Amino acid sequence: MVLDIEGTTSSTWFVHDTLYPYSRERFAAILSRRDRHPDVERARTQIVEEAGLAGDAGVEKLVAALEGWLDNDEKRTPLKTLQGLIWAEGFAAGELTSHFYPDAIPAIRRWHEQGIGLQIFSSGSVNAQTSWFGNTPDGDLLPLFSGHFDTENVGPKKLAASYATIREEIGVPAEQLLFFSDLVEELDAARADGWGTVGVRREGDQYFDRGVGEHPEIASFDEVEFR
Repeated sequence: MVLDIEGTTSSTWFVHDTLYPYSRERFAAILSRRDRHPDVERARTQIVEEAGLAGDAGVEKLVAALEGWLDNDEKRTPLKTLQGLIWAEGFAAGELTSHFYPDAIPAIRRWHEQGIGLQIFSSGSVNAQTSWFGNTPDGDLLPLFSGHFDTENVGPKKLAASYATIREEIGVPAEQLLFFSDLVEELDAARADGWGTVGVRREGDQYFDRGVGEHPEIASFDEVEFR
């Protein structure tokens, strides 16, 4: 089973209302304070390339590009990389605690106990994912997962090729893989690679009204049964 995070295990509104502002306030600081960190250096190069900036662009222009992507909710890899680093510091400092729907953590524990391999595929960086699942209201959940995938290590979530990469990495046939997400484009991409899919529709969440197309639909993980 491969799980999305936002809108699936956790509220998109928590990410947008809590985590996004937290990162926005710290973009300039991390680009300046940790400019020699390899992930920050790589993100800076990517910002320059993707935003069409001059190679010697200053922090102010880099931040403007990041804020523009954030305002448009663009899943840009350098944005996600820097957010992951910022959030990791926030979780480590005790300033942040991740959010989960009430049914999510019990289901994750139940599936793990049943011997089901659990992976995460999120637009958030692997660094952000490990901070998220390592600092939950129910403690450290990282031991329950055997893999973490993001847009940098496998590709965009709306491309079938990304799911093919995950499938090859896990080493499991597509018909034995089940992907959960709230976004129909991601579900379509996984199905195009032969995966099983489940659309998660949480009433009140950001993309609820868009539906999940022709994919099987649940409102809670409590509805998932294996026979």
